[in-house]
Amino acid sequence: MSDHASDNTIVLEPTSRPPHADTLRVQDLGRTHFIGIGGAGMSVLAEILHEQGVDVQGSDRELGPKAERLQALGITVMIGQKAENVQGVDTVVWSSAIKPDNPEIVAAVAEGARLMHRSDILALLMSTSRAVTVAGAHGKTTTSAMISQILVNAGTGELADPSYAIGGSIQGPDGTTIDGGHAGKGSVLVAEADESDGSFAKYHPEIAVITNVEAEHLDHYGTAEHYRQAFVDHSHHATGHVVLCADDEGALAVLRAMSPESAAKAVAYSTHTADEIGDLNGASLVHIDHEAEAAASDTVDAVESFVLHLPAGLGGTDSEAADITVGLRIPGIHNARNAAAAITAATLLGMDPHDAARAAGSFRGAARRFEIRGERAGVTVVDDYAHHPTEIAAMLDAARRRFPESTVHVLFQPHLFSRTMFFASEFAHALAKADDVIVTGIFPAREKQADYPQIGPQTVVDAAGDIDHDPATWIQAVPDMCQAAKMLAMRSKAGDVIFTVGAGDITNMAEVLLRVLEARSATDER
Repeated sequence: MSDHASDNTIVLEPTSRPPHADTLRVQDLGRTHFIGIGGAGMSVLAEILHEQGVDVQGSDRELGPKAERLQALGITVMIGQKAENVQGVDTVVWSSAIKPDNPEIVAAVAEGARLMHRSDILALLMSTSRAVTVAGAHGKTTTSAMISQILVNAGTGELADPSYAIGGSIQGPDGTTIDGGHAGKGSVLVAEADESDGSFAKYHPEIAVITNVEAEHLDHYGTAEHYRQAFVDHSHHATGHVVLCADDEGALAVLRAMSPESAAKAVAYSTHTADEIGDLNGASLVHIDHEAEAAASDTVDAVESFVLHLPAGLGGTDSEAADITVGLRIPGIHNARNAAAAITAATLLGMDPHDAARAAGSFRGAARRFEIRGERAGVTVVDDYAHHPTEIAAMLDAARRRFPESTVHVLFQPHLFSRTMFFASEFAHALAKADDVIVTGIFPAREKQADYPQIGPQTVVDAAGDIDHDPATWIQAVPDMCQAAKMLAMRSKAGDVIFTVGAGDITNMAEVLLRVLEARSATDER
């Protein structure tokens, strides 16, 4: 919601609710304008509203791939954010990236248009669905995409054809890319619950999945304790079950802080047994057993296999305990955890867990999550969205499992000056799992270099000084990412793997790497 401060400035609060939020319906939105419609989270919601018959339009600074897709669907996208863009609109949707002095916000307030944060739209869509939300510092996109794919491929009746609002694209079973927004005819809505600005407090899902609660977004929450409490509050809003990862200390602390009533409906998933975990506050446990002798998987090219031990009652009062074999096409123990969350959520919705496991086995990953972009000169190029130290460590652990004999090169673009400042040491230690690292210029997103004059790619390199091996032998800072990509390509050899890593535009360097590798190979053959 917005209001006017005493000096006539506009105040935007992501956690505020718009007037009459409890009685508002999708059909009441009228002509709806999205500011920054080409963003990952905004484009998804715009597409869902468009599919539900809402008159949707929007603006953005440039015409990116998602905005082009919306145009192809018949949605008007205006380039540039101008006051005249919102003339005659009934509702204006904004995200936390939008500032109060944005000309479209100012004009919308002047015209009396309804202002709604993107979280208000998502909450509105949830109110008429069996909503499944996925929250956590990392793993949201992969887990929500996997739940969606399970329902798309194996759901029947009301579980078939779900709606989903996912911040990234999905790689389909045949390798094609499926956009992250869809308004289905079924009863289920799967959505990422973004905790970065506190707006996920508005959601009341049937099932709340919490992948981890590792201190993040302290620019908003201030302390790790406040951040964790937001997840406790979120768990209490679930009308049905909470599904969370007991391997994560933060999520386990949330479980132990939940009210007895909420905890009794919670399901924890873990690579540890109940005896090893200790206090589960009355929650049931899904055990991820990597040591079990798994039966033959239906997934022929599985690279990660394990058995899920499901407790009695998970699939309904009369359901018995079950052992479910899972074979994934995506590597890493972190993806085994994501799959456990997805299969558990699908089972709680009423799906047969064996069917859910088979559907999970066809999942090729969300776009930019361990996405193999190609191979040239015997060198494999992989793109990954990891932008938090824990994500990078998990990605590199998966790389060692997937490419055990390979030299691993990383081209890393930090995301946000503030995150780089807070986690420089953690980034360095995570990146030390690779053999060869170049840190490029920081992707600023909503921040400005002028506010962080001492923070740059060298910040991460300097933080590597307390690691056992000499930083000069494995990590360096090269601000120009194109130059850095060429350097990595030229010093790689057949059998190596190069990862482009980060949440910014580092993904564009995958094509640069492939071109340089191809040119180098052609030169070598002469």
